[in-house]
Amino acid sequence: MTRYLRQETNACLALNDGTLFFGQGFGATGQTVGELCFNTAMTGYQEIMTDPSYAGQIVTFTFPHIGNVGTTLEDDEAMNPVAEGMVVKWDISEPSNWRAQTKLANWLSSHGKIAISGLDTRRLTRAIRRSGAPHVALAHFEDGNFDTEALIAKAREFQGLADLDLAQKVTCAQSYNWDECRWAWPEGYEKQQDPKFKVVAIDFGAKRNILRSLASAGCDITVLPATSSAEDVLSHTPDGIFLSNGPGDPAATGLYAVPMIRRLLEEKKIPIFGICLGHQMLALALGAKTIKMHHGHHGANHPVKDKETGKVEITSMNHGFCVDSQTLPKGVLETHISLFDGSNCGIRLEGRPVFSVQYHPEASPGPQDSNYLFEKFSDLMAL
Repeated sequence: MTRYLRQETNACLALNDGTLFFGQGFGATGQTVGELCFNTAMTGYQEIMTDPSYAGQIVTFTFPHIGNVGTTLEDDEAMNPVAEGMVVKWDISEPSNWRAQTKLANWLSSHGKIAISGLDTRRLTRAIRRSGAPHVALAHFEDGNFDTEALIAKAREFQGLADLDLAQKVTCAQSYNWDECRWAWPEGYEKQQDPKFKVVAIDFGAKRNILRSLASAGCDITVLPATSSAEDVLSHTPDGIFLSNGPGDPAATGLYAVPMIRRLLEEKKIPIFGICLGHQMLALALGAKTIKMHHGHHGANHPVKDKETGKVEITSMNHGFCVDSQTLPKGVLETHISLFDGSNCGIRLEGRPVFSVQYHPEASPGPQDSNYLFEKFSDLMAL
């Protein structure tokens, strides 16, 4: 058993290989389990924690300045934080930002989320890159008393994300309409004024800023739960269909979503656009396969090449599964690839208004390198 200890500890991170990290807890007290990933983004920790795609995961932030801008309701991507917990290097400082409404520690505590600071996040990141994303248990108790053997056992008992459908955990309970556009200075989020296209968005764990980006591109959006049928979708007579991001194993979610998407693909004139899990679900529906990645892609500095134009985009990513490009059937073209590892990052259906990407064009990574995808969707609906 390897132990990494700092003074005055009241929190512990236990890996399934028996390694223990001790630090200072903040946020809620208690314990949780999940798959440990690392995120390389320098900003946006609140967006990351509330991204539904992080369900079942505990996030290690490689950038040390976490909590320094506090939290604000405007930056939430969902009603509540979805990631199971967070790991940071430095203790949380007082927020220094005019938009801050709540301290990060208080915000986490109010939502029952556990965090730990004072860890060697570089060591953790190297371990994840070397051995893959481990299963971990995270505990925070004010008295600092831990049953470390029990924590290691909990980490080993965690089943992981493979074969796990988490979309039903984070999807909306019922349909709703969305009319809020992207944030703009100085007004903030403005309401949509003159939508041109009726779009149905299937919510596998949709981020709010994706919906805002669609609204800013002229879409009148109706959001439906992940388990909706093709008949539910088509009853809204959409001009376009959007497949959202989300968590878990796409093959597990595909057991009910793939038949629905295949039925929608029969409507040959309706454009379909997918992001992240939606991209993977579309690929499955078209006959490809998905695979679990070694440690996934999580961050806001991932270079992606558009194979059709030669352009390189700096993108935001969050996925632990990807489409196996070797299984793409005839007529399904690979449009984008990761310049980190060559993995698939985009497809389109030849001769049809159907396309998807693995990355997050709404997350301002470049900062606007990928906004064109929403305009592309609108342009296809205008034809």
